[in-house]
Amino acid sequence: MPDMQTSATVAPSPIKGGFDEDRSARFSERVVDLFNGAAVTLMIAIGHRTGLFDAMARLNAPATSLGVAEVAGLDERYVREWLATMVTGRIVDYDPATARYRLPPEHAAWLTRGNPVNMAVTAQLIPTVSMAQDAIVERFRTGGGTRYSEYPCFHAYMAEDSGQTIVAALFDHILPLVPGLTERLERGITVLDAGCGVGRALIRMAGRFPDSRFVGHDLCEDALEMGRGEALAQGLTNVRLEARDLTGFAEPEIYDFITTFDAVHDQKDPASLLRGIHASLKPGGYYLMQDIGGSSVLERNLQNPFAPLLYTASCMHCMAASLGQGGAGLGTMWGVELAESMLREAGFDDIVMHRLEHDPLNAYFVCRKG
Repeated sequence: MPDMQTSATVAPSPIKGGFDEDRSARFSERVVDLFNGAAVTLMIAIGHRTGLFDAMARLNAPATSLGVAEVAGLDERYVREWLATMVTGRIVDYDPATARYRLPPEHAAWLTRGNPVNMAVTAQLIPTVSMAQDAIVERFRTGGGTRYSEYPCFHAYMAEDSGQTIVAALFDHILPLVPGLTERLERGITVLDAGCGVGRALIRMAGRFPDSRFVGHDLCEDALEMGRGEALAQGLTNVRLEARDLTGFAEPEIYDFITTFDAVHDQKDPASLLRGIHASLKPGGYYLMQDIGGSSVLERNLQNPFAPLLYTASCMHCMAASLGQGGAGLGTMWGVELAESMLREAGFDDIVMHRLEHDPLNAYFVCRKG
C-alpha cells in the first residue's frame, strides 16, 4: 500500500507564482476524505449485495461479527473486515468492551431494503461503472465509446435503482402529473416506454390497467429477457417487450401515451428520438420524460450535491455508451435547459417541468401533442 500522507506532513515545494501552504494542507485533507469516501462507498455496495445491512437491521441489537455473519449467512472473516470499514467510516457503532457491532436505526433507514430510499442501491453505481475503467482509459487516448456489454450487471442495477425512484412512486406521484391519465388508462389506451430496460415501470402499469396495451422498446436483449420473465410470472398478456434500436424511431400516431425514464441522454441520436416520439403520439397524446435534473451550464451545478457523482456516471457510462454507438454523447448532465430546447425543436410546445419531493435527482417533463 502507498504511504498515505496527510496535511500534517510537509507540503510540496512552492512553485513559481507563490504557494499557499494553508490551502495546500486543506486540499490534502480533502483528498484523504475523498479516498475514504470512495472506499466506504464500495463497502456500502457490498453490504447491500450481500444483505449485511438488512441482517443487522433485523438483529436490531448489538452483535459480534460471528453473530452478524450467522444471521446474514456469510463468512465471518470477511464480515469482520467489512464491519471494520463500517465502524471507521462512522456507519456502524462499535463497543470495544464487548466487541459488538450495531447498525443504528437512523442509519438503517437509509441503507436497507423496504425503505422509501435505500442509498445503498446507488452505491452500486461506482463499482458497476468501474468495471469499464480500462476501456474508458483507452477511449481517453483514442476517442470513441463503449458497448453495453462492457458493464456486467448494469441492467440489474438500473432496475433496482428505478424501482425505488420510479416504480414505487409511479401511481401516487408520477402518473398523476399527466392530466386525466389514470382515467384514460383505466378505460384502455396504447402506451410505449422507449428505452425501457427491464421494463418494470411498464410491467407495473400493465398489471394495474388490464384494459390498456403496453409496449417496451430497448436496445439490450438481456434486459428485455429479464422483463419478459417477470411479465410471464405475473401472467400479463397486455405487455410486449421488443429489442429495437431507437435510432430513427417513428410509428406515426400509434400511441396515446409515451414514457422515457432516464433514457434519452443515452441514445445515439436523442434529437431524432424526440422527433420520433412526437410523431408517434396521437393528437392530444402525452409524452412523459424523466431525466437527470441538472443544468446544462457547468457553474450552475456547483451547488448540486450530486454533481460529481453524475458527471462521473456520465464519463464512465452514459456519454461513453452513446459515443460507442457513433452518437452525440450528450452525457448524463445534458441539463434541463437543453432538454426543454430539444423538446421544443421536436415539435412540443406544451411543456411543463416538474420536480418531485421524493426524487431530488430528476426532472419530469410532461409534454402534450397539440
